[in-house]
Amino acid sequence: MDIGGPTSSPIGHFEFCKKWRDECARIAEPSGPEALSEAAWAAIRQVNERINSEIAPKTDRELFGKEELWTFPKSAGDCEDFALLKRRILIEEQGLSPSNVLLTVVKRQNGEGHAILTLRTTEGDFVLDNLHPAVRPWDAAKGYKFIKRQSSEHAAAWVSIGVPGPAPVLSAGSKP
Repeated sequence: MDIGGPTSSPIGHFEFCKKWRDECARIAEPSGPEALSEAAWAAIRQVNERINSEIAPKTDRELFGKEELWTFPKSAGDCEDFALLKRRILIEEQGLSPSNVLLTVVKRQNGEGHAILTLRTTEGDFVLDNLHPAVRPWDAAKGYKFIKRQSSEHAAAWVSIGVPGPAPVLSAGSKP
């Protein structure tokens, strides 16, 4: 995946960072891509399958009466909620580096925005997606145009995918 320059964060993520500051901090020790064992791959696949089956897909409008609210789902959520929960579990329970488990925004073929999780590994970048049951290489995620993802150095900063963008927007209280 070709990463471009800094770009704006999604407004939902900006608002999320105001509430969940620890989730949006500078990454203390950014690492290179994860080298994963077979056991780690199995755990990653299991997390993707479990969250996809346990969380019911519902829009923010249905759940909260709002157009956009990024949060950790309890029993239902939309695409970014699935990605946020998977990210948290992979970092906290599986010990993956926050610099390698990155929220990512894509556009679907119908033009609709969609959030997924990108996993940076020594074998390439992989996608965990609530609309697809398998963890797959990012370039096998057909029908998506990759727009931007979290920076691997600061969880509140975002970078463009493929092309440079405008200056980053950090959450309140974040230091570049």
